[in-house]
Amino acid sequence: MSETASTTGELAATPPHPLHAVVLAGGLNFEREVSLSSGTQVVEELTRVGLDAELRDADAELLPGLAAAPSDAVFIALHGATGEDGALRAVLDLAGVPYVGSPSSACRLAWDKPAAKSVVRSAGLTTPDWVALPHSTFRELGAGAVLDLMVARLGLPLMVKPASGGSALGVQKVSRVEDLPAAMVSCFAYGDTVMVERYVEGVEVALSVVDLGAGPEALPAVEIVPESGVFDYASRYTPGLTEYHVPARLSEDVAARAAGLAIEVHEVLGLRDLSRTDAIISPDGEVHFLEVNVSPGLTETSMFPMAVEAAGHELGEVLARLLARRAGSATA
Repeated sequence: MSETASTTGELAATPPHPLHAVVLAGGLNFEREVSLSSGTQVVEELTRVGLDAELRDADAELLPGLAAAPSDAVFIALHGATGEDGALRAVLDLAGVPYVGSPSSACRLAWDKPAAKSVVRSAGLTTPDWVALPHSTFRELGAGAVLDLMVARLGLPLMVKPASGGSALGVQKVSRVEDLPAAMVSCFAYGDTVMVERYVEGVEVALSVVDLGAGPEALPAVEIVPESGVFDYASRYTPGLTEYHVPARLSEDVAARAAGLAIEVHEVLGLRDLSRTDAIISPDGEVHFLEVNVSPGLTETSMFPMAVEAAGHELGEVLARLLARRAGSATA
């Protein structure tokens, strides 16, 4: 991957006639408030650049509303299962409604973190070793015996996280064996399957990718420095608990490798339009894939907008261009 392929090119002009865009946000899950913040920000940015944008929730009124007053394209600012597991996008496909973002099948794969890691590893990319097991396995085989095997295989420290989900809900770093059972119980509150992953020491980065028509291109990496040492839910959404560096403080060579990994993840998982890959860069410069987000946060303090700004672009113009592409493909 050349360095010129790792940064966005010039933005094409927005269409001469304002598009009518529906921005979906909210949903009924743990990430509702974050989603509403993203959606509100998207509407403000689109309105600022001249688009006609309205905010709607993903509820029983959505499909009748879209049928009665069709939009040129939909922007999905839903986080969590509602916006990222592919189900809503499959319904939009059935209804013939064009939308910005990855198709249903790709979302389903990316949403399942262990499955996404398997595909990424098969493509030759590096990702920390992991074990993912449902709650029933611990109940049937005995939690103590299974946890002992996990520690023997993966070592300590460990990262415990739901096998699907976003906003780092339920994510914990475990450094002591005696803390592992409580971490597992806490994690099961967010899903039936838990993924236990080998902890990798290093620099955490967010690697955003956008495709404005010339293929997927990586935006400048965002370096994440949480005060607690773990980028969990509190660190993400509590002001002052995390320091960000944009672009990340990386050597030119490592930055290029990180950009290349983000683009390859986007491609091998079949993603579209935009994504954000979370990764750890170990002291030897190796880039370790952690997970990918098909509906990255778009609030004023989210990492995708930080990367867009660092690339010298306006967020509203980028979002408008993505909507124009989807609206154009629907009428082509």
